[in-house]
Amino acid sequence: MLKNIIKGLALSLVFSPFVMANSVCNQDRVTLQVLGSGGPELDDGRASSSYLIWLDGKARALVDLGSGANVNFGQANARLEDISAIMLTHLHVDHSADLPAFVKGAFFSDREDDLTILGPEGNALMPSTTQFVSRLFGNKGAYAYLSNYLEPEQRSAFKLKTKDIALGLKAVSHFPVGKDLILSTIPVHHGPIAAVAWRVDIAGCAITFSGDMNNQYQTLETLALNSDILVMHNAVPETASGVATHLHMTPSQIGRIAQKAKVKKLVISHRMNRTLGKEKVTTQQTEQSYKGPIFFANDLDKFRP
Repeated sequence: MLKNIIKGLALSLVFSPFVMANSVCNQDRVTLQVLGSGGPELDDGRASSSYLIWLDGKARALVDLGSGANVNFGQANARLEDISAIMLTHLHVDHSADLPAFVKGAFFSDREDDLTILGPEGNALMPSTTQFVSRLFGNKGAYAYLSNYLEPEQRSAFKLKTKDIALGLKAVSHFPVGKDLILSTIPVHHGPIAAVAWRVDIAGCAITFSGDMNNQYQTLETLALNSDILVMHNAVPETASGVATHLHMTPSQIGRIAQKAKVKKLVISHRMNRTLGKEKVTTQQTEQSYKGPIFFANDLDKFRP
């Protein structure tokens, strides 16, 4: 599997950004399930950001692992041994905190294949994804008792294989995984936080995840072009200003991006207390630009492309 990831680096320079964009989407084979529709708040009644992609009844890919994702993963009757890759948009707690729970839970699964974890490289504020995983599971990590999943000299049923996504080049990179998954990514602006967005092409369908971002880089519309589903994060209302808009998109920005990307469905997630209960006005502000169907995500919701 790691060889496929490395091969994807070479392909990223020559691969058409969305080789599957014009393919027929096999809607009956693919499902997006929301494991976490909230943010980092403790009183919103939601798990933090996490998304699961199903193919032919098997859980194949995870995007983010915020707190509560492991519980809802079990509620969804998903199996860790079926997951081909975990994609992290960034390393804020509400997007990555449940990674140790998944690794520990793997002990009780039948997983034998190495587990690929992809996420952004580091910057002045954040570690790289490789460093993050090492600081969790390395011999001197916070969970060193799980180091057998990371250290090559130790025996384990499988290993964690990490890949850092470069942030300097504001272009799409592609990573084929197995025969039926193409993962694509591009850097996005999330204030001082190293962050990327992800796209999954599977069975002719395209599902794109913004992660947390504002639109300063104007890169998401390129990644999301012609997506069947675009998952966007609505952490701030239209009236937000200052630091909030340096980190997040307003509803009108969400609408403009979705319209430019020509997406077929828009799923609004990462819903926080400052945006919960404002679905009507958020829809109106988004519809100023985007005229397609809009859905507001709740934990364990399922969406077909």
